[in-house]
Amino acid sequence: MLFFKSISNQILKKFNSKKLQLHEPVFSKVEKKNLKDCIDSGFVSTSSNGFFIKKLEKQIKRFTKSRYAICTINGVSGIHASLLALDIKKDQEILVPSLTFVATVHPILYLGAIPHFVEVEEKNFGICPNKLEKYLKSNTYKKGQNLYNKKTNRRINGIIAVHVFGNPCDIIKIRAIAKKYNLKLVEDSTEALGSFYRKRHLGTFGDTGVFSFNGNKIITSGGGGVVITNSKKIYKKVFSLVSNSKVPHNWEYIHNQVGFNYRMPNLNAALASAQFDKLKKILKIKKNIFKNYKKIFANYTEVTLLNTAKDSTSNNWLNTIIIKDNKIKKDNFIKYLYNKKIFVRPIWKPLHTLKHLKKFPKMNLKITNKIYETSISLPSGPGIIR
Repeated sequence: MLFFKSISNQILKKFNSKKLQLHEPVFSKVEKKNLKDCIDSGFVSTSSNGFFIKKLEKQIKRFTKSRYAICTINGVSGIHASLLALDIKKDQEILVPSLTFVATVHPILYLGAIPHFVEVEEKNFGICPNKLEKYLKSNTYKKGQNLYNKKTNRRINGIIAVHVFGNPCDIIKIRAIAKKYNLKLVEDSTEALGSFYRKRHLGTFGDTGVFSFNGNKIITSGGGGVVITNSKKIYKKVFSLVSNSKVPHNWEYIHNQVGFNYRMPNLNAALASAQFDKLKKILKIKKNIFKNYKKIFANYTEVTLLNTAKDSTSNNWLNTIIIKDNKIKKDNFIKYLYNKKIFVRPIWKPLHTLKHLKKFPKMNLKITNKIYETSISLPSGPGIIR
């Protein structure tokens, strides 16, 4: 209890005690002006005349140095459209970490495909390439250029690599595995806008990268996301899919396949575009928050703060501590901090333990389970800084 009290006092002293929600957005007059301009224009929905959609996509391309960007209604729709564009089929398996938000996996199920849960590593919470490589050598076989699961005889046709809390996973090694085994690679970068690996923005290593602009992300459009890619072919497929598969025409409504109403409305883009103009400032604030937490937790051996791996730059979306002392119970710690109005949260319950996902294939997920039992994410929004 003395440890809990000491930690909470330090956090309350260092940060704005009235703003210790997990990650609230911060708005200014610029967002309000953009929203007014959008409303006044009359183009608030997904019209091709939406000025702010075009502006936001240009901002994203410029910042990430990707060739193409397609704004969507959220991150999950971006992952869904990516998998469709990459020709993932029913009953094919997709390698994906169990340590992620459920929205990473649900698009696999939308397609009738199979999530195949793989292990992560403690240093960044992302897929462990060494364990994955060893696992694939023992549990799969090749037939022609394609990879198959020995137990199920189903084709394994993709990997979704997740950059958890904005921390880059070992994406270059994961990309090498994808290339070696002829697997499609989607980067779930929904939490990683502003994060880099070897000075290259996350989301640009895979066939596609997907970002989220949910209300709790680095910047927000209320609800929204974006798919980026350097492939013109993939761009055309994704754009068509998220636009109800409408064939371009000045007045006719012609659709050439099943599509989805996944395009971001101009009104949401107006909000996100104003936020994007402040992104570099927000990232500096986030770095400062991380440094403050680093100073606080340097004084304790009972817990450690998740740090950025070598060659990586994190956006520090959610600062996270890992409990090292077995005497400290995660739920008791969370309950104490909640009572002090410090609104932390546990990491997601591992997906392979959820009722509707238990039946799917998986590696030994010892590290995934350990991270869940010992990790707590701290208030990290830009508004908590004094």
